[in-house]
Amino acid sequence: MPDEKNVRPSPWAAGLLALLRGGKGGPTTPTPPSGGGEDGGDGEDEGMLRMSFMEHLEELRSRILKALAGVAIIAVCCLYFANDLWRIVSEPATSALKHLGYPQTKLVQITPMETFMTVWFKMPLLVAIFLASPWVLYQVWAFISPGLYKRERRWAVPFVLTSASLFIVGGLFGYFLAFRYGLEFLLGIGQHIDIVPMVSVTEYFDLFVNVMLGIGLVFELPVLIFFLTLLRIASPSFLMNHSRYAILAITVVAAVVTPTPDAFNMMLFAVPMCLLFYVGIFAGYLLTLHREHRRFPWWKVLRWTGGILAVLAGLLYLVLPLLGYHFAAHWPFVHR
Repeated sequence: MPDEKNVRPSPWAAGLLALLRGGKGGPTTPTPPSGGGEDGGDGEDEGMLRMSFMEHLEELRSRILKALAGVAIIAVCCLYFANDLWRIVSEPATSALKHLGYPQTKLVQITPMETFMTVWFKMPLLVAIFLASPWVLYQVWAFISPGLYKRERRWAVPFVLTSASLFIVGGLFGYFLAFRYGLEFLLGIGQHIDIVPMVSVTEYFDLFVNVMLGIGLVFELPVLIFFLTLLRIASPSFLMNHSRYAILAITVVAAVVTPTPDAFNMMLFAVPMCLLFYVGIFAGYLLTLHREHRRFPWWKVLRWTGGILAVLAGLLYLVLPLLGYHFAAHWPFVHR
């Protein structure tokens, strides 16, 4: 049997051990490893988790308060632009009502407090969550980083920037595509049976929040997969071998999050999710290559990808006019 003093726990095991010992009043500093080890030795272990249970709770409390303070400050600043922000938030509804040909294209206020609570409280908070996402994610990283090796903590800046960017891109995708198509479907579903929609401010905004936050969180899928690989919980090969189950789960999530039950809007949401899943696997694969001191053949892949895209673009340029479509200089760039 190996000597227990020479068995080196992983960072997360050491952190859990510190939590348990701290909670029982035992020692809070684990026994240092005797050798350098493959993970970097004493230099890597320096700065790792060395706190008691109560210190962990205090650190968690501090990070939560700092994150909430950042969101609150931005929410207060958003109050100055509340009217302009509401015009942006309500624009998908007014556009959908106009496109469907309804005479009433404005949202309605049913209760006296409805507009005040939505425009001057809920909406600034939602906008602040998106704008403060880099700060919030930094606080999350600052809390978990003591349990990582020194070289793994170098991912702090990429983690914050990538996570915040994906969250914001997810919100933009929901605003410009998924939410608009879904809302137009919902508002027009009773148009041919003499049903006129009367959309209240609260009901509309609640649906808006659910879609924006839901899609924003789902767009964090590549970051989640990357960290599963970073912490050695999953591997790219394992995820690829079980990708059919992931696609099934993505389809179920798309059916739940998408505001409409039709297949088109569900696929509009599910296809980007599947692409993000494979982007996460690719990021994990790059990390695995880095650990094995290998390089990815970027030039060869980019050359083949550029060639395939050029061929596809040429085919579209030749086929679309035959189908009655023509190109334009404005969105959606292809018209019939």
